[in-house]
Amino acid sequence: MTTTLKKLAMAAVAWSGMMLWAAPPLSTVRDTIYRANGSPFTGKIIIDWRSFEASDTSFIAKNQLELQITDGFLNARLVPTTTAAGPAYYRVRYFSSNGTLEFSEAWAVPASTEPLRVRNVRIADPLLNPGAQAGNNTMITIADVDGLDDELNVRPVKGLTYASGRAARIGEEGDIEAVVGDDEDCVRVNGASGPCGGGTISQYLAGSFVDGQLPAGAINGSNRDFTLAQAPNPVASLLLYRNGLLQKRTLDYTISGNAITFIPEATPQTGDVLIASYRTTGTSGTIPQTLCSTVGTTTSQSSSTSLGICSIPGGVLLPGDRVEISFDFAHAGATVGYGFEVRWGASVVASHSAPSTSSAGAGRISLGVYAGGAQWSSQNWGHDSPMTTGAGSANELLTDPLTIDFRGQLAGATTDTLSLRNFTVMRIQAP
Repeated sequence: MTTTLKKLAMAAVAWSGMMLWAAPPLSTVRDTIYRANGSPFTGKIIIDWRSFEASDTSFIAKNQLELQITDGFLNARLVPTTTAAGPAYYRVRYFSSNGTLEFSEAWAVPASTEPLRVRNVRIADPLLNPGAQAGNNTMITIADVDGLDDELNVRPVKGLTYASGRAARIGEEGDIEAVVGDDEDCVRVNGASGPCGGGTISQYLAGSFVDGQLPAGAINGSNRDFTLAQAPNPVASLLLYRNGLLQKRTLDYTISGNAITFIPEATPQTGDVLIASYRTTGTSGTIPQTLCSTVGTTTSQSSSTSLGICSIPGGVLLPGDRVEISFDFAHAGATVGYGFEVRWGASVVASHSAPSTSSAGAGRISLGVYAGGAQWSSQNWGHDSPMTTGAGSANELLTDPLTIDFRGQLAGATTDTLSLRNFTVMRIQAP
């Protein structure tokens, strides 16, 4: 080999060695550190890290670096972590001159040819905040996300009476509150609680709920007597709050009828707010009540067959009430016709016949309840049959249990079927 070739080979080996042992890229973090009183920080920092692979595939072994800080001057040259092959960051601990640990933080260092300040590299410490993304040094606030603040404001939040392991209710301000009561109590739709049962079915159906009522009486620090608009029934249904705190009957107050008397130690003070919610036997309910609503059964019989029943206990219906009944039948097949009827007790209050071509039938019945029974009117029709109407009186006693029976039959022996798709019985309570 000639001298020239030897020189070229040696140069190539030297160059490859330089490439093999080239140092990874570094970024400079340079800043002035101050204490809260404005004096420069003097002490040291210890920077430690876990092993990671730099952007040039250099392996950075787990280690730590100690740097002195004099008169607040910080200067550190570090391998960038934001361009590393995997999650990587530096943990930085600040020690005072007497060796006391002042504080610690985490850094994610980006690649930069210009010196970086601490604010450019500081991130949430992944050790303290596992959800933090190492390498992300951008803090995003709620205001930075369009619409996030509005969405958070419409979320239900915990109210003052929130408690885990309890049934929840929505408070007057839209907050999530805990239902107050004994473990065996029942919770009503309005969030009130009270003993389950304890009254006749007519009391529950005819009763009404009073919510957010302000008891009448002077709140002046000396008056202990207050009055509700109605008497709670049952008494245990009364939920009396003072400044949002539930008052305990017999411990904080007593009640007789609609009169509340606080014990001396619990006398409401000037500025207090009293709010009461309770149930009554009711004298003015007008909200429709669904007594029955469900699907029925199917028949292929040529004799009258019960396909659905609504049973109403005695004493539920009161004079002045109105009952609205609606129902729908479906006919499958086209061999024979069909018929249906509805019985109010022993009284037939609706009936209709339809030809074999009719695939559906329906009806609506309205009954006005009076002391001696109910007066009814009905409209019934089919898919391929004209409407039939009727009216009359049913003399069933209101104090006795009542059965509303939905019946159907085919016109002859057949494989056709007649199904009661749905029936609903609603009561409009007399005010």
